[in-house]
Amino acid sequence: MLRFQHISHLYLLGLLPLLVFLFIAAVWWRRKKLRNLGDEHLVSWQLLGFIPGRPALKFTLLALAFTAMVIGWANLQMAKGTDQVQRKGVDVIIAIDVSKSMLAQDIKPDRLTRSRQLVQSMLEKMSNDRVGLIVFAGRAYLQVPLTIDYSAVRMMLQNIRPDLVPTQGTVLSEALDLSVNSFSKREKKYKSLVIISDGEDHDESAIAKAREVAETGIVIHTVGVGSPEGTTIMDPETRTMKLDESGSPVISKLNEDELRSIASAGKGTYSLLRNADDVADKLVDEIDGMEQRSMGAVVYSSYASYFQYFLAVALIALVAEWLLPGSRFKSKKA
Repeated sequence: MLRFQHISHLYLLGLLPLLVFLFIAAVWWRRKKLRNLGDEHLVSWQLLGFIPGRPALKFTLLALAFTAMVIGWANLQMAKGTDQVQRKGVDVIIAIDVSKSMLAQDIKPDRLTRSRQLVQSMLEKMSNDRVGLIVFAGRAYLQVPLTIDYSAVRMMLQNIRPDLVPTQGTVLSEALDLSVNSFSKREKKYKSLVIISDGEDHDESAIAKAREVAETGIVIHTVGVGSPEGTTIMDPETRTMKLDESGSPVISKLNEDELRSIASAGKGTYSLLRNADDVADKLVDEIDGMEQRSMGAVVYSSYASYFQYFLAVALIALVAEWLLPGSRFKSKKA
């Protein structure tokens, strides 16, 4: 099987029609100038070393060199063998709180942005695990089913915002229920849930639900986003400070106790998000330390490259073009 390692480089071959057009235009311009001097054929024969067709030959050699260099740069390859690699990992679902309290700026730039950064850092450090993405507030929604296509998770991650979930609030039990349904029911292990939230839970059943989830073989890790002191919240629609029923500013605080309790009930760990890379390292280490299952064999083909042959053709064509002498007018003495 043949392939080009860098097939996008072949787009440069689209310049060939332009080069042909410029060459034809140059030939037409040259003939026009010769006709101004007299009979075109007689004037041509007055050129020292004149050989009919030489300009076309020189251009052909240059075009051949250009084509060979582009193909060489794209690196034509042929498959010569296959290698099988056993891939092992676990299933990981990341549940991100997208309630409006996650727009609080007690950690900069805001809680939701820092949560995105944490997930991005985790994806950079993961390789063989399947990853899914859930967003939740008053309700929970599956955004990306379990997949090894991390680019799909990254793409969806950039689009998460509070208005994805019309029902506001922070109901952690919704995320726990959905995660159970998103994992495979056939296995009692190899599963981990990472909840990223400020912990402002409005559901008293979350801890009991976490115990039920743990019984299905899912290990629950929680990450607290925000500060225990809290801060006011800006309403993204009105761009004003959010007020309670009495007209006082709403203060959103990180509820670490809630998140610690859920992690404990889920037989996992709790982390406070300060440095995204540090927390990502901790979570990925915990996930890698779990018992892992075989994800099947991955087959990689090894390829032989042939770019050097095309570069050799380009070099020969350039040398041949350089060795062809140009023509000039004969002297009066001659």
